[in-house]
Amino acid sequence: MEPRNIFLNISPIDHRYSVSESALFEQLTEYISEEASIKACAAAEIALVKAHLAVRGRSDAALEAKLDSAAENIDPAAVYAEEEKTRHNIRALVNVLKTLVPAEAAPLVHLGATSVDILDTALSLRVRGCVKDVILPILRELELELCRLAESEAETPEVGRTHGQHAVPITFGFAMSEYVSRLGKSILEIQRLAGNLRGKLAGAVGAYNAASMIVRDPEALERKYLGFLGLEPSEHSTQLVEPEYLLRLLLEINAAFGIIANLADDLRNLQRSEIGEVQEYFSAAQVGSSTMPQKRNPWNSEHVKSLWKAFSPRIISFYMDQISEHQRDLTNSASQRFVADYLAGFTLAAGRMKSVVSGLTPDRERMAENLSQAGGKVKGGVLAEPAYILLAEAGVSDGHEVIRTITLEAEQKSLSFYEALKSKPDVFAKITGQLEKLGIPDPAAFFAHPERYRGIAAEKAVSLARKYRNLMATV
Repeated sequence: MEPRNIFLNISPIDHRYSVSESALFEQLTEYISEEASIKACAAAEIALVKAHLAVRGRSDAALEAKLDSAAENIDPAAVYAEEEKTRHNIRALVNVLKTLVPAEAAPLVHLGATSVDILDTALSLRVRGCVKDVILPILRELELELCRLAESEAETPEVGRTHGQHAVPITFGFAMSEYVSRLGKSILEIQRLAGNLRGKLAGAVGAYNAASMIVRDPEALERKYLGFLGLEPSEHSTQLVEPEYLLRLLLEINAAFGIIANLADDLRNLQRSEIGEVQEYFSAAQVGSSTMPQKRNPWNSEHVKSLWKAFSPRIISFYMDQISEHQRDLTNSASQRFVADYLAGFTLAAGRMKSVVSGLTPDRERMAENLSQAGGKVKGGVLAEPAYILLAEAGVSDGHEVIRTITLEAEQKSLSFYEALKSKPDVFAKITGQLEKLGIPDPAAFFAHPERYRGIAAEKAVSLARKYRNLMATV
């Protein structure tokens, strides 16, 4: 088969992203390309032959080596050519395999199996391999970069934001530790669910009809077959493996996709001109705009969110693939093929996000400047919350109203919140008295430095970074 010109491909995954992310794309093709699909099905067929030989007491290392070679060297073009005659993909594969295996093993190819015994088992094999060898490593790298950033910026003051408005102070490391925690848990769950993918050799309706004509214990034959592939059997099969094993994995991957897209969105917004707290890596020759030479757009973060928009909705199709009438219909035969596209889109987004985070430059001076100006029309107004809480702790029941009035006065007189607060000696004394009880150093100057009101943001950032860095050693 002639190699296709990439510029004649239809999916952008196979041209734009296969070029820009070539190393990652090549890793993916080992598991989710059409060649990988055919070879995985061939590996499943050969595992079945080995199982038959084992129960017959006819196994030997030399024969198994020849069988493995047949699966590894099968020509996808030959299978496709055979399918032009058979109009059936698995029968075409079987016909080609029979010509490649030793003559004494040929009658055992596909013996007792239905097509989906091979297809579903091979899909589990491929998805598990893709997750283990491609997806988890790139997620682990991203997670470790987030851990690094959370820890290195744990003390970097930043204004918190809710509803797009300035809230109380945090640190940039704390902001990143949110994603350390969220993505870290998702990675561990993806690993667990990928390890629980299943296969089957239960036949056309799942009742082991065909296998019962071959052996007395069909389930033992199934376990032996799947054992050669490192899989466990589906607890109950129709013609299909129970769909929830794969569905739950895809749902967790989709959750991780949303986490990554959320991170991309936060970083994109922090790069806005009026915020300017972080900057993506921008090479010397890179162009931000075709008409505005000064532009440095956050296009990588936008690219990640755009991939999420394209691929995340496909989870609806995966839900729909749960439904199959009676013991099987073919309504998942086309839609399930797009699992490969989905995994590719997710992996490419994760790879791009890893590049963004590893090349991210925090602007600590801009963060400090934004924090110092935070509070709406009142400089330092973000400290209204601790002032009200401390006043309430001092026994003032209407402390919230007292502080609200002070912020209004500060706005009207163009004072900072600190200046307005100091202008109320009785209130200021009660508040600083509470700070002294808490052991806060230099309580009188506390409200002149918004960055001091950060709770345990820095400690939390460090703690989460260390926790998940250690956990990633198990991935």
